[in-house]
Amino acid sequence: MKTTPIKSYPGYGTFWTIVPTVLHDLRPSVLRHSTPFQWAVEDPKVGRVPLSGHLDRPEGPTDTLCVLVHGLGGGAESGYLRYAAKTLTESGIATLRVGLRGTNGEAPDFYHAQLTVDLHAALAHPALASYTRIFVAGFSLGGQMTLSLATESVDERVVAVAAVCPPLDLAAAQQHLDGQRFSVFRPYVIKRMRGQYRRICEVAQARGVELPLALSDIHLIRSVYAFDEHVVVPRYGFGSVSRYYAEASVGPRLGALRVPTLIVATPHDPMVPFDSLQPFLEHPPPQLTVRVTQGGHVGFPRRLDLGMDAPLGLIDQIIGWFETVSPIP
Repeated sequence: MKTTPIKSYPGYGTFWTIVPTVLHDLRPSVLRHSTPFQWAVEDPKVGRVPLSGHLDRPEGPTDTLCVLVHGLGGGAESGYLRYAAKTLTESGIATLRVGLRGTNGEAPDFYHAQLTVDLHAALAHPALASYTRIFVAGFSLGGQMTLSLATESVDERVVAVAAVCPPLDLAAAQQHLDGQRFSVFRPYVIKRMRGQYRRICEVAQARGVELPLALSDIHLIRSVYAFDEHVVVPRYGFGSVSRYYAEASVGPRLGALRVPTLIVATPHDPMVPFDSLQPFLEHPPPQLTVRVTQGGHVGFPRRLDLGMDAPLGLIDQIIGWFETVSPIP
């Protein structure tokens, strides 16, 4: 586990979580060659589940693609995904910003932290057949899902993955987020979760699909735990929240990584407690590279240095790490 010099002051992690998010929202990155990307999976319980995202292309031809996976309450249009896509396409790499199950307002269903089937289906889409080299980068809960994907039998074109601020222990992350007496983040996350679930309920009702929690009971979603208890656990048959967290948490499964993997974390992350990551990162398996650095939750200084021979900044440094794994023409 390599640690870069880390600055600190009161509220440091909160600052670097909020400010980049606000800036991304105020000045969304412009993607000039972006087209809608749609695919679907057949689910045994709810039937056809439509999924969507955006395929962003660089100016010239490329055989390299990076799949970008958003975090809890986010979607394919999240500002940090748009910013990542802009940086990647300017480097000559195409990107697919995926919207996980239920985030596009068209699916009568929702995802959970280990539901990688939708990512596998996206990778197998004929529209991506021309890409011979694929990277995957996930942020926050999307990082946990990306790591889960990397422990499975994945498309042979996937040569490396990166996870930014992933919650490796779901129970610890939930307890930390829900347990803070005064939190600037929990109300925002819960509002986004409720909004997404409200749209899912409306679609499900129109299609005659029964969901675990009725729209009239949406007020019960007052915490991450409550959402998992009333929605995720009964929908996917985990039996209990504790069992869901134990089975889905990727930390204990990092030894099963099948491709080179990068994890970027910070001890000042206000949403994912660093002490919940340390047991899994102190002695990483051979496939895993760890960088502990300055910043907040999915927000970092523009001149971030992860020790890569590449321009400074989170995404440029991740591209630099990708280059060490599989040189990009």
